[in-house]
Amino acid sequence: MRGRETTQQGFFSYISPEQRVPKNHPLRPMLGLVNKTLKDLSPILSKLYSHTGRPSIPPEMLLRATLLQILYSIRSERLLVEQIDYNILFRWFVGLSLDEPVWDHSSFTTNRDRLLNTEMAEAFFYNVRQQAETAQLLSDEHFTVDGTLIAAWASMKSFVAIEQKPGTGESSGGGRNNDVDFRGQKRCNETHRSTTDPDARLYRKAAGQESKLCYLGHVLMENRNGLAVDCRLTTANGTAERTAAIDMVHQVAGSQRITIGGDKAYNTADFAASLRSMNATPHVAQKVKGSAIDGRTLRHAGYAVSQRVRKRVEEIFGWLKTIAGLRKVQVRGLPKVTGLFTFALAAYNLVRMRNLGVAASP
Repeated sequence: MRGRETTQQGFFSYISPEQRVPKNHPLRPMLGLVNKTLKDLSPILSKLYSHTGRPSIPPEMLLRATLLQILYSIRSERLLVEQIDYNILFRWFVGLSLDEPVWDHSSFTTNRDRLLNTEMAEAFFYNVRQQAETAQLLSDEHFTVDGTLIAAWASMKSFVAIEQKPGTGESSGGGRNNDVDFRGQKRCNETHRSTTDPDARLYRKAAGQESKLCYLGHVLMENRNGLAVDCRLTTANGTAERTAAIDMVHQVAGSQRITIGGDKAYNTADFAASLRSMNATPHVAQKVKGSAIDGRTLRHAGYAVSQRVRKRVEEIFGWLKTIAGLRKVQVRGLPKVTGLFTFALAAYNLVRMRNLGVAASP
């Protein structure tokens, strides 16, 4: 018998969002890890707010919403708030009931800038890493280091001479987005700055590639399960990768010898000497000429393993740029970009830990 379409909707619902989310949904195990992290970070969150005044949006909800934005590649806060309003799954993850109103997108953006500072993002990242260490997922002997370009949210038209005022250069076409002719001009970081993001630097990854305004993101990965154990975000320059790598290795180096894998960019005599002084063996890719490592390192089977596993760090960068939307960041300034990069890396670790079957349902 054909059923009749009923257009009138019920006024009440007796099914909670918890019941509507499938038991095997991939967000369930992640929510358990996230809630434990937020509980541990509650004292830090309390310091960010005044003890008097009107209650604000709970920071735990804002951080869970930011995780959703990263995990589901939502390109703006306006779209994120819109999704939370009608998506039951998102309401459940954030912690909103079906009848509870959603905050305005401008309020979300304002509070996000307060929460996603460097200190808060690092605390979140290291707490997630601690949970991975408790679950015995991390190697304490074998690591890989690498860096990647993070394009800044700044146009090349904003890269003008330091003494030049914005809008005084040669342009044509009129309107808000004028045509600017850079032909014949020599521009470099010593004499020029971006007017929209002064912390961004003009940089190119290799010869023959285009120069762009960007930052450099650095990751130290453990080789057992491919989890990120440390990270840095710096201004872009030719030595930033090795400087950040030494800083990160110093945090994990101890009494026992460890290995550090890397590509040819890390194959320099100074970098190898710095690693050896910290009881770390450089397992970096060998150069044809002028290599900083010799047969004493190459003869060991562990070197070949490090060279094979080190390529997994590219999976981290690929996820950050395609899923988390960090190919071109939408925040400006080194502190904000650092907070976003660190928080997105924590989100990657949460996904990886879920895939390893570690997290329990909340």
